[in-house]
Amino acid sequence: MAAARQRTAAAPEPCPGTEPGVHVFAKGGVPVLDWRENLEFDGRGALWVSHALKGVEGYRPDGTRFATMPVPSPAGIRRGPDGAMYVNYGQIPVPHGSGIMKFDPAHPDRAPRKVVDGLLGINGLAIDGRGNFYLGREFAPTLLKLRPDGTEDKDWTAAADVFGTNGLALADGRLYAGISVHPRSPVEQVPLDDPAAHTRLADLSPSALGFKGLDDLTVVGGQVYAVAFGAGEIIRIDRASGESCVLVDGLPSPTSARAPLGFGDHDPENGLFVTEASGRILRIGPLH
Repeated sequence: MAAARQRTAAAPEPCPGTEPGVHVFAKGGVPVLDWRENLEFDGRGALWVSHALKGVEGYRPDGTRFATMPVPSPAGIRRGPDGAMYVNYGQIPVPHGSGIMKFDPAHPDRAPRKVVDGLLGINGLAIDGRGNFYLGREFAPTLLKLRPDGTEDKDWTAAADVFGTNGLALADGRLYAGISVHPRSPVEQVPLDDPAAHTRLADLSPSALGFKGLDDLTVVGGQVYAVAFGAGEIIRIDRASGESCVLVDGLPSPTSARAPLGFGDHDPENGLFVTEASGRILRIGPLH
């Protein structure tokens, strides 16, 4: 997977050390038609994947698919503090509208139900320990915060004036947000208790010629792992210094990455699972 790539002189260089292995966990299908957009582990032995056309799929650690739920055009999916799985729906306009659904992964029928409706243009999703929702919107002037009851926290939303966000991840009281539409492919860090004090963690393409096309991102320990859909890369960013490097390249349109929490014998501190628009689900590691 160490395919040659074009990059500007100031673009992130390959990470030092041995490049991690890239293994196919689930095969793809027809590109775009088999688009897998996002993923999340429930911590109880299952992986849940947003499939653009088929809904939300459930996988076991051995790679078998055991469930499919009818969620229309799903996007960001995250586990809530109550153990339920929450998923944005209606990323592509559908007759059912758009918003957030939830389902109980431990319930036999796992029937999804709407939590909130009428949220246009949403993609990335993060949920804090109190059950507040944070949503990325690629063509909106700010992040969106909803309270657990689905009402908007308008003051927080107005203060978090970061345009064009996609992937979101929470860690240590900060919301990390990848920006898809900016020519420098930045990642912002937004304090939850003071969103107006957001700062730039890193620019991943210091010129428009190296545009990354950022999609989702995740946090593992002291690192942010940003998924570059356009560049076919997984980029590692040090949370303390903002220094970045390319962990893996040559991937066909990766869309999301998550650490395998409670998923068989997979190490959540030393591996990632990655979805692609090709339909593949990959296992990447070791990370160090």
